Amino acid sequence: MKTMLKAAVAATALMAIGGTASAVELRLSHQWSNNDVRHKVAQMVADEVAAADVDLDIKIFGSKSLFKPTEQYKPLSRGQLDMTVFPLSYAGGQEPAFNLTLMPGLVKNHDHAARLNDSEFMQAIEAKMAEDDVMTLVHGYLAGGFAGTDKCITKPADVEGMQTRAAGKAFEQMLAGAGASIASMASSDIYNAMQTGVLDAANTSSASFVSYRIYEQVACYTPAGEYALWFMYQPLLMNKSKFESLTDEQQQALLDASAKAEAFYLEEAKKEDAASVDVFRDAGVEIADMTQEDFDAWREIATQTSYKSFVEEVPGGQDLLDMALSVE
Repeated sequence: MKTMLKAAVAATALMAIGGTASAVELRLSHQWSNNDVRHKVAQMVADEVAAADVDLDIKIFGSKSLFKPTEQYKPLSRGQLDMTVFPLSYAGGQEPAFNLTLMPGLVKNHDHAARLNDSEFMQAIEAKMAEDDVMTLVHGYLAGGFAGTDKCITKPADVEGMQTRAAGKAFEQMLAGAGASIASMASSDIYNAMQTGVLDAANTSSASFVSYRIYEQVACYTPAGEYALWFMYQPLLMNKSKFESLTDEQQQALLDASAKAEAFYLEEAKKEDAASVDVFRDAGVEIADMTQEDFDAWREIATQTSYKSFVEEVPGGQDLLDMALSVE
């Protein structure tokens, strides 16, 4: 009897071990804190997948604890990393076409960004990612604006002669085309540069404007509203082979969770822009809105500078640019 009991206990233990061993763990890396919307998107996917109970666990490594911010795409493509929330333009050195996901005037507002995510242009970008064994789970764009220490910036003429910080090479090209002098620096350095008179104006994300307290150094803020120039594609990506190695149930759980997270990402991105306006207004900073006419004037300069450079440097660049511009 004792022998039978021991055998039953051993069998139960083996089954338990087997059940644990069959669960798949995915490693997800990103560079942000737990309060950031991009972490919340990753956490939502992880929580929804866990709730689906399909033996799939997503372990999140935030705050650049696993890989440096700009160095996540390569390990993802090699299968050394399973998932990442990643600004795709960071991989523009490996695939120049990705630079089009941080290009001035390509996206007008968040609803336009959502249409772009569901377009032939994004399908072409995803096809290039697939060549690197990478796929998109959650699409998402975050927006940004301008701030000036002494005056408002809505149209190209406003930056002429100003020392300006831009977020990305394409934006530097456009601003230089409008007559601005460019000072390259990280978002974290904007505050001190404005405080010491090195910078007259800056272009960065809504989140950075708030987190780095830029409202303490400026007279006017041009937020991302109905019209904005700065939109950066920052999706949740996954190694394609890893996804395909999962069971049908696990794949579906991931897709369902990602769809829910994508809707959340869009709404939170809109809220982030609106919240930044409240912060600046409460600090006594003037708020200036960009008009369609302003947007068109910036895009005209971008056409002569940033777009022209992209088309000259990237094989098939004109076709990709045309696809993006065709999305209304």
